[in-house]
Amino acid sequence: MERPVEHPAEEIKRLQRCVNDLVSVLALPATWTGGDPAHIGRTLIDSIASILTLDLVYVRLNEELGGAPIEMVRAAGSTMLRAEEIGANLRHWFGEHPATWPSVVRCHIGDEELSIAALPLGFHGSLGMIVAGAQRADFPEQKERLLITVAANQASIALREAQILCEQRGLSNELDRRVAQRTLELAQANEDLRREIAERARARTQLAGENELLQMVASGRALADVLAALCHFVEDTAGDCICGAYLIDWSIPAFLSGTAPSLPASFTASIEGLPVRPELCPCGMAALEKRQVISVDLESDPLWLDTAYRRLLLSHGLRSVWSTPILALSGRVLGTFAIYQRRPATPSPGVQELIGQVTHIASIAIERAQDEAALKRSEAFLAQGQHLSSTGTFSWRLDTDDIRFSEEANRIFEFDADGRVSLEQIADRLHPEDIRLLSEKVEFARRTGGDLDYEIRLHLADASVKYLHTIAHGSRDENGRMEYIGAIQDVTARRLSEQALERARSELAHVARVATLGALTASIAHEVNQPLSGIITNAGTCLRMLDTTPPDVDGARETARRTIRDGNRASDVITRLRSLFSKKEFTQEPLDLNEATREVIALSLSELQRNRVIVQSELADDLPSITGDRVQLQQVLLNLVRNASEAMVGVDDRPRQLLIRTESEGTDHVRVTVRDAGVGIERQGVDKLFDAFYTTKSDGMGIGLSVSRSIIERHGGRLWVEPNDGPGATFAFSIPRNPERTT
Repeated sequence: MERPVEHPAEEIKRLQRCVNDLVSVLALPATWTGGDPAHIGRTLIDSIASILTLDLVYVRLNEELGGAPIEMVRAAGSTMLRAEEIGANLRHWFGEHPATWPSVVRCHIGDEELSIAALPLGFHGSLGMIVAGAQRADFPEQKERLLITVAANQASIALREAQILCEQRGLSNELDRRVAQRTLELAQANEDLRREIAERARARTQLAGENELLQMVASGRALADVLAALCHFVEDTAGDCICGAYLIDWSIPAFLSGTAPSLPASFTASIEGLPVRPELCPCGMAALEKRQVISVDLESDPLWLDTAYRRLLLSHGLRSVWSTPILALSGRVLGTFAIYQRRPATPSPGVQELIGQVTHIASIAIERAQDEAALKRSEAFLAQGQHLSSTGTFSWRLDTDDIRFSEEANRIFEFDADGRVSLEQIADRLHPEDIRLLSEKVEFARRTGGDLDYEIRLHLADASVKYLHTIAHGSRDENGRMEYIGAIQDVTARRLSEQALERARSELAHVARVATLGALTASIAHEVNQPLSGIITNAGTCLRMLDTTPPDVDGARETARRTIRDGNRASDVITRLRSLFSKKEFTQEPLDLNEATREVIALSLSELQRNRVIVQSELADDLPSITGDRVQLQQVLLNLVRNASEAMVGVDDRPRQLLIRTESEGTDHVRVTVRDAGVGIERQGVDKLFDAFYTTKSDGMGIGLSVSRSIIERHGGRLWVEPNDGPGATFAFSIPRNPERTT
């Protein structure tokens, strides 16, 4: 059974006070509406402290409420610590996380021992906490716990609302800030857009003007027209200025006739011929120093006070001049561009950019004009050079057989200057014997793409013949298509001269052989006399054998055979002499160089023996046959042998030895060497030995070695001489086995 209340009246009063306190606590939210967290915290502390008999009330509001942590305290008695110190004591006793604190505990705060009741504000103390303390050991009683709990809950609700309100205010402020910032950005963007539109319009206008200028340059308009249009363009774009462009002739150096279309001709005429010197005018300084020169006010600028240029500009009402060099890609100064103002002024960044653009266009126009003029001069020189040298040029695309002839090439082939050229037309002009050669060269070009170098003949309508030398080089373009670029030279005059020269050489060689005949008369007589004496002796012997009784028929027959042999020997000698000294054209035939050498030795043997020359021959057994003119090669060898013999005539202190050697040289050449032990030659005179009409003999003509070298070179070889390490000299010549194959 329930225990009866001992003092009902007191209990009723206590309950009424409790209800009143509870009503007071529940009424707190009405005072907190719209308040900030600090106000809520102070009201909470004041209300609890006034309702309950407490020694300590401590409230901590966390930073989640929109600011720094807030700590508040109400203390009675001797507990006069600050809120921060009380908070530090509590964390010291219970830790850094209020959510883990015990609900009721007894501890020392300052000098007092208190019973502490801690309640969280918000979920798990997310908003803060409230701590109430009293010295009574039974604190908190049920009524006190209830009031503190209700107050904490009411405060949590109010703090949460304050937190939401604070966040909303923050969001509103942030929204206002962002709207203001965005409004400012939009205004700035609008201004930037307006400027950009204006700049683009200006840029389009400027670009259109620049394109028009470049089109004028590309279309080949006169340079003066281009520069005048450029000056007008800058005057229209920059506004309130006058422009001029002036070329420079660095060979003087001086300014040429310039272009200043907005100024009278007298102004430009005064600039023409002005020396390019830095002290005379800003344009001269800009050109020499390769930099922009700005004179803000010519009237007061000390650099130009005493110059005729200053007086010229002031007389035309011009006060300011900005001179900029016009530079080629190589850095060479082509001229200057000047902007004049009728008042003191300096160029703005936009005008500076414009100046950079127009000087670049001016450089393109000037260089193009100079290049075109140089090209025209070069074309004129080339055409004249082709005409003088009878050399035409051509191009030939292999994939389309498109052939382009120069003017001179058309003249050589007697084609129409404006007509198209084809391989068929070229073949129609060729000599019938050279059509096959052209076909072979065309096929070679299509198959290999190699270089061409050949000679052909033209057979023209008037039956005349032209000799042409053609060379061409093939290359591929970026698309891989093959094109030949070549030259055709009319070598008819040269070929006729070569033929005449060859005839003259043959005549000269014949003269040299005839001259040699006189020197070899004794040897020839000896060579012929021996077989003739044998014939006479054998004939007498044959008659005596036939007169015997009985006749010696066998002996007479053998004697007759010896007679026939000696007759053949005499015939061979005569045949060799006739071939050696005959007058005939250069002919190539297979021959045995060893055999030809033996015949020369045999023909010269008597003279060599008379001069006490010891002949030694070293003829290679495996010497291959060659192709050449037998008579002319024997003439060369005979001349070298005679020269060697004559070089040893005055030698008495050593044997007069003569070595004649034949040998292979490489795989396709043979060499013949004639080495003597004579007086030798001086090294400084070696180069002159082969000159025509140069001789070291008192009775010599000076044509032997010159003719010999021409003969050897005609065979595609070379003839040279070297001093011996000892006495004497060595002459040698080397010729290819097949001159045509070597060539």
